[in-house]
Amino acid sequence: MILSGQVRVNGVVVRELGTKADPATDKIVAAGRAVGTVAQRNIYLALHKPPEVVSAMADPEGRKTLRNCLRGLPERVFPVGNLEYAASGLVFLTNDGDLAAEMLKNWAQIEQVYHVKVKGMLTLADLDRIGKEVGLKMKTVRQPDATRGRAANFWYEVRMRDSKKDELRRLLMKEMHPVEKLMRIGLGSLTVEGLPRGRYRLLAEKEVEALRKSASGKQDVGPNEERRKTFTQSPQRGQRRERKTPGRSGREEPT
Repeated sequence: MILSGQVRVNGVVVRELGTKADPATDKIVAAGRAVGTVAQRNIYLALHKPPEVVSAMADPEGRKTLRNCLRGLPERVFPVGNLEYAASGLVFLTNDGDLAAEMLKNWAQIEQVYHVKVKGMLTLADLDRIGKEVGLKMKTVRQPDATRGRAANFWYEVRMRDSKKDELRRLLMKEMHPVEKLMRIGLGSLTVEGLPRGRYRLLAEKEVEALRKSASGKQDVGPNEERRKTFTQSPQRGQRRERKTPGRSGREEPT
């Protein structure tokens, strides 16, 4: 249409592709029809990404992407941050460029919560030591695939504010407890609880505001603790505990 002279900007025919115009201030006419401004609706989504799905809207290798999980959504959205190909869990998508930029700018300060399945079982002392060495918090969670109260390979909740996954993987491999599965259950104030795998939901306004606060650092907001109680519990039956011995003060202290 531009090359054939059917587009006018402020009454002047435009024939050069890539010519700039602002629909908010310029009068644009294409094929005799005025092009009006359409206010963009900001969309905020929480999506439960299945494993082996690329955390992007397109993939040059032809693998499944987040677009395959967004059928029925007319607006164009983009993921904020990344979730590795083999992992599952929460992904936040939006077309709000300002919020996305703010989140990426402060990504290291946004708390992420993962469920990590490792080979074998870690003791409470292991969890404390690994957490201190890597700079994160670990604890046992309910074992979904436990048999008679005891699972062969255990799940653990990991909380971190920076990308410590690679460091954690290397240490667990060194400890002979390699990571078998990874699932992100929380990002800032958002949680994946109640969202089936492969599905998405629109965020409520209060959820978006809470996410803005956690992204800007104005408020230390983590995934809803009360809702996540169903995910976590005290160490499983069979979880090894370290014995306690009296310290010099006469009180029991962990060995």
